[in-house]
Formats: sequence, C-alpha cells, structure tokens
Amino acid sequence: MSVETAWDGAMVRKWLESRFEAARSDQAIADRQGRSAEGDSDKAAAEEFVCRALKADDATNDQTRFAARLKGLLDQDEYRHAGAHDDRRFEREVRGYLRKLVKMTKTNTGFENRLRYQ
Repeated sequence: MSVETAWDGAMVRKWLESRFEAARSDQAIADRQGRSAEGDSDKAAAEEFVCRALKADDATNDQTRFAARLKGLLDQDEYRHAGAHDDRRFEREVRGYLRKLVKMTKTNTGFENRLRYQ
C-alpha cells in the first residue's frame, strides 16, 4: 500500500536552498584543490546554477508547473557559467542534474532529504 504525499513547494524551496549552499561550498573546496579537481568544481557549479535558477521561482508551488519549468531548462541549447573550467562538461552536468530533479519531481520524493552529501 503506497501513501502519496502532497506536493510541498516550501519543502522544495528549502531543499533547493540547502543544495545551493552545499554546491557553493563544494565548488570553493574544489577550486582550492586546483587543476586536479576541475571536474568536481564544474559539477558543483552546475548544481549551483540549477538551484539558483529554481530556488526563487514560483513554479515550485505547483508540481506540474515545476516539471514544466525543468523541461524548459532541459530544452535550452546551452548553459553559460563564467566560472566553468570546461563548458561541455558543465553543460553535461547541468543536464544530468536537471534529469535528477525531473525524476524527483515526477515521484515527489527526495525533497525531504537535506543532508549535506547526497
């Protein structure tokens, strides 16, 4: 027997905010490690980019609108971020993170988990 939970926009915004802060921290750590951690830096920058784009968006209040917003971001041709070390890797990471959010949104799961490492 499955219990379906109602969409909670406030929880989604809190989750996005916590992931935004974690990504900023991860990016700073990777940047201090130098060239060997450029991939980690781009991955954290991608997560920060996506969370920044979504955390204040009023589409978070409605599951259908949020899913449509994610689809719109996925449909973009390119993503620009001044701090990216490798644009192709950054864009690949952005798309991967957006796909993760699409799955979470579709199933309405995972937004309650605000642990530092996910």
